[in-house]
Amino acid sequence: MASRIGVYICHCGINIGATVDVREVAAYAGSLPHVVVARDYMYMCSDPGQEMIQQDVRDYDLNRVVVASCSPRMHETTFRTVIEEVGVNPYYFEMANIREQVSWVHSTRQIATAKAKELVAGTVAKASLLEPLEEREVAVTPAAVVIGGGIAGLEAALEIADAGYKAYLVERQPSLGGRMAQLNKTFPRMEDAGALVVSEMQRAMEHPNVEVLAYSEVVDVEGYIGNFQVKVRRKPRFVDAAKCTACGKCAEACVLAGQIADEFQLGMAKRAAIYQAFPEGLPATYTVDPAHCLLIQEGECQAGPPCALACPENAVDFDQQETESTLQVGAIVVATGYDPFEAGRKPEFGYGQYQGVITALEFERLAAANGPTGGQILIPGTQKAPEHVVFVHCVGSRDKQIGNEYCSRVCCMYTAKQANVVLDQLPDSRVTVFYMDVRAFTKGGEEFYDRARARGARYRRGNPSEIFWRGDKLVIRAEDTLLRRTVEVEADMAVLAVGLEPGAAGQGVAQMLKLSRTGDGFLAEAHPKLRPVDTTSDGIFLAGTCQGPKDIPDTVAQAKAAASSALIPLSMGKAKVEAIVSSVDQELCVGCGLCEAACTYGALSMHPWRGIMTVNEVLCKGCGTCSVACPSKAIKLGHFTQKQTLAMLDAILSL
Repeated sequence: MASRIGVYICHCGINIGATVDVREVAAYAGSLPHVVVARDYMYMCSDPGQEMIQQDVRDYDLNRVVVASCSPRMHETTFRTVIEEVGVNPYYFEMANIREQVSWVHSTRQIATAKAKELVAGTVAKASLLEPLEEREVAVTPAAVVIGGGIAGLEAALEIADAGYKAYLVERQPSLGGRMAQLNKTFPRMEDAGALVVSEMQRAMEHPNVEVLAYSEVVDVEGYIGNFQVKVRRKPRFVDAAKCTACGKCAEACVLAGQIADEFQLGMAKRAAIYQAFPEGLPATYTVDPAHCLLIQEGECQAGPPCALACPENAVDFDQQETESTLQVGAIVVATGYDPFEAGRKPEFGYGQYQGVITALEFERLAAANGPTGGQILIPGTQKAPEHVVFVHCVGSRDKQIGNEYCSRVCCMYTAKQANVVLDQLPDSRVTVFYMDVRAFTKGGEEFYDRARARGARYRRGNPSEIFWRGDKLVIRAEDTLLRRTVEVEADMAVLAVGLEPGAAGQGVAQMLKLSRTGDGFLAEAHPKLRPVDTTSDGIFLAGTCQGPKDIPDTVAQAKAAASSALIPLSMGKAKVEAIVSSVDQELCVGCGLCEAACTYGALSMHPWRGIMTVNEVLCKGCGTCSVACPSKAIKLGHFTQKQTLAMLDAILSL
């Protein structure tokens, strides 16, 4: 079939028209081979512009269309739909970007116009060789798995479950709740953080469509959108959760009771080798810590062992084994959370050296009613309340020396919250806050920050350089950037406002799911504005702080957005997959495997007995990496064939 091409040049208001002579480019396009009609219009993406294309397809029997305007990311799908509605294969459309690549980067009209002609010529040459492609659909399993049981994972799972679909909630810790369960209050309303997350944990445990897989890990994922096979490994608790009543008698009888650092209390309290993560933790059952249990580590304990003898329900079971199961799901939500910055990486602040230097998360536990001191703010290792508390902003954030140049977004506000907590519980104490800048971006944040200052929290703009001990006081040495001099402030307690870093658990999940990461290590979204919860892997979505630092409201909002995105294929029962994919010429393939190693989506695999490469067209994203890597040129990428690319180059270079 001979090519009959229509070319349309967009003014885009003044975005293109102010720099490029659009009418001259349209006239030039009309002289190119296979071009039947060429027009210019003010806004091609407008309804009249789209109707113009459709009418020309009917009048001139066009079978290919070229639009020269903005980025294909903006309107390629729009124009494909336009020609499809009048019976033309949508992949007979091609787009030239003369806005971002021409008018926005050139100031000379003559040069910009010449370059626009070159791009149009190349695009027309490619369009003349386009081949029809067909979009395909796959069936979708109406279930989803949510990886991570913090507030983001809880909200995502509950949203999916409330819509009537099965949600598997996988959490690697013995209890749900994540980091939010360790917090005392939320800003700016000073609500009980623990109570909020426990209510959501209870909802998840009782929801008929949510299956909670706590103390479990995702170890392998295969498949594609609509048909993921997620392998989950369930670690043995050595306690029968169905029998356990969480009475605590086993922990009281444990020979290591009060000797093991309690992770939930950040080491500021001790627990036994059999424990419950925290009193309100769900599932409400005890768990044996295999890393410390004498029976597991050494093969012997006191007769019984004591924990088993003390259990009135006979729930302790050391015969439990690790189990694996495979979940069939249509979508995956990743909510693996964050890790707080390890303050020991800033040795100048004396963390781990001086008992009065603590992190903000440790302060949360001290101030919490279920914390190691029952809610009393005491200097660790003493029974003394601090008379002067100093807070240090941006520890582990906005710091080039340690490689974290980003703002963690929550530190300014949680410091204001903790300053208010100190003034509430210790009204006679003094509070000083050293800050770089105050970023009170959250709703009601500015007023909350002002309230802390009005109550007596003294904010000093300066960068602390070190914290050291003098007599019986901590000394915070800082450069006061407003006074322009070095100051030394004595205090009883220094609270380091540590930032948020990518969670270690998320890095393993990212590798398993072949997800991209940003330069700072957080998981990368497909597009920061248009697809903020999607990933480049269809059917996999991001929720919460695994994607970047954010506060609780933003985390919950993103979790609900991720769940909504996951519900689209689940509710439709089918999903479209990429039509632009690679194909292998079986006659040319030598089975070297270079393309398989280059593919980041896992779409290529060696045929088990033919010794040639095969393409899973559902997993393939049409990136073309395999085609470039193939030394024998056996792989062809649809819509970007070598013949089409060379034709573009010839047309551009011939001008």
